[in-house]
Amino acid sequence: MKKEMSMQEPFLGGGQSLEIESIKKVYAAYSSVYDMLFKRFFYPRISNAITTMDIKPGERILDVGVGTGLSMSVYPRHCKVVGIDLSREMLKKAKKKIDDNRLDNINVLSMDAMSVGFADNSFDKVFISHVVSVVPDPYRVMEEVKRVCKKDGVVVVVNHFKSKNPFIEMCEKWMNPLCKKIGWRSDLSLNEFVRNAGLKVTKQYMLKKLDFWHIVFATNEK
Repeated sequence: MKKEMSMQEPFLGGGQSLEIESIKKVYAAYSSVYDMLFKRFFYPRISNAITTMDIKPGERILDVGVGTGLSMSVYPRHCKVVGIDLSREMLKKAKKKIDDNRLDNINVLSMDAMSVGFADNSFDKVFISHVVSVVPDPYRVMEEVKRVCKKDGVVVVVNHFKSKNPFIEMCEKWMNPLCKKIGWRSDLSLNEFVRNAGLKVTKQYMLKKLDFWHIVFATNEK
């Protein structure tokens, strides 16, 4: 079992190391305008997903990719939340929200989602928002998520997955190189992701009939 720590540096090949440094730079640049640009798109889905998680008193929650802390106001005060993110600049915004709103039940740490510095079975539930299409290896992230989540715990993923509409899918594929330059990929398939991540999905839905973002609930099978 891994010992719990505040941050753990993974061993990465040169390509992934360069990609991580690129991600850090992109989100450092986003940090001051992230809420203004993305809150109206991301927050409704984040709020819906966390509310639907039915968090019980005393439960410990891991928020992977907490960013500037858009999710933090939604968590009930009766749980303990640890938010992690690669970008220290984004976390500065999250920490200010914690201080300004006296969110004493929430702590945030700078940490790589592909090498999470917590012991096995540390969390009752894990929330992953807009992360799996950003990281170099989404399946390594999910391995870590399943490791630190308790058996039969809840894993919730909010993310963009490519459309099943042939025309929209073609546009997403065409736009993928541009999307990568601004911080994410647009060609990740939901079915492929669920299969390769080994998720036991209990519920998946979109807030709107035509939506770019999916909300996926899964039970953590060990």
